Amino acid sequence: MKLLFNLLLGAVAWTLVGCSSPSLSYYQKTTPKLDLETFFNGELVAYGMVLDRGGKLTRRFNVDLVARWQGNQGIIDEKFYFDDGEKTTRIWRLTKTAANKYQGQADDVVGLASGETSGSALYWQYDMTINVDGTDYQVTLDDWMYLLDENRLFNKTDILKFGFKVGEIVLFIEKKGG
Repeated sequence: MKLLFNLLLGAVAWTLVGCSSPSLSYYQKTTPKLDLETFFNGELVAYGMVLDRGGKLTRRFNVDLVARWQGNQGIIDEKFYFDDGEKTTRIWRLTKTAANKYQGQADDVVGLASGETSGSALYWQYDMTINVDGTDYQVTLDDWMYLLDENRLFNKTDILKFGFKVGEIVLFIEKKGG
């Protein structure tokens, strides 16, 4: 019985290691280099979708973004337009705290978001309150952004509740006129 338990424990550990997120350091030498102050500056547009935990498309949306930086402080004003007619706004207040390190706040973010860039990637994590069918839930967003070129960025976000993936957001952002 002890051997069976150890085998099962080893299998679970191996599975968890295989499912771990990539390390940010993996992207250190990738190009083009993502500089948030450069990319998120001016007018941008985004196209995205929300998937449930099984990968089924549940919503589509567009976002108009206006971003600006003054020193180490940035503002990203996002206007969301969902396919079901819902319209929402989120205003991010960002602070560059050190080389390649950032913190952010928004009204629906619980506490501080924190992130770091390396090469062409940004890893950004935060807790957020979302409303689903009239009920508020606090979830964790595990956010990876990848700069494709100077005008385009791909974003993939896992939505987690109690450490389990309950959904996903896939988003493409580009500079207007880019």
